[in-house]
Amino acid sequence: YEAQERVWKDGPSCNRCTRLAKLPAIRSGVLGLVATGANQSDTWGKTGIVIKDGFYAPLRKWTKKQIENALSYLGIEVPKIGEAPVREGCKLKHLLKIMANPAYHGYSVAIANEVLLDQLEDFTHTLANVKVIGPLSRNIALINVCPLPPIEIRERIKRSLLEIDVIDEVRWVEGPSVLKISANPGLYNSREARRWVLNGRLAPEFAFPVEVEWVKSKNNRLETFQVVDCWRLKDDSAHCD
Repeated sequence: YEAQERVWKDGPSCNRCTRLAKLPAIRSGVLGLVATGANQSDTWGKTGIVIKDGFYAPLRKWTKKQIENALSYLGIEVPKIGEAPVREGCKLKHLLKIMANPAYHGYSVAIANEVLLDQLEDFTHTLANVKVIGPLSRNIALINVCPLPPIEIRERIKRSLLEIDVIDEVRWVEGPSVLKISANPGLYNSREARRWVLNGRLAPEFAFPVEVEWVKSKNNRLETFQVVDCWRLKDDSAHCD
């Protein structure tokens, strides 16, 4: 946890967290090689590296579809892990700002996602998470569930999240939205990096399409980005199926 805190105190970065916190933690408790699931859908698989720092990538040339076909052929059932049937989950990735205070920022995203999943136990869904955004002094919970639950379920979940003392505000993502993102100057000045943050990092985990209003950060501590606000897009032509 301390290694993750060191990474997230500079802003969200799943790649750095994996490289500097998760993989070393796994490696420290294992003798010999550790097999990974790196494949053609991720950076490691695309580089074609076979072994690095004690990690072995036997599936590096495979696509996810090929892996799924092999598992099906062999009759191997992979247990569900995470917040949705189609994605594995790390709760910390839903904290879309600096974790300056783990007891406030980190705890909020961990407990909020647990509460959400408990509340949705009897509701069939393909995506469910709580993003925590806002300025450092205010935790705003953004609830993403697809398909969108009936209003009575939404209100019940909202009330439950508001009971968490480190959650200051709760909003449902109920349609196409705009995210206001404060970005490190290096990220802000790179069109390709901004495109990846939106399309690769954020959009897949929102219940509805999102657009971004980018602003250049003046916070020298921020090495990546921070979502400071979110509002409903006026054009609601897109929808969650």
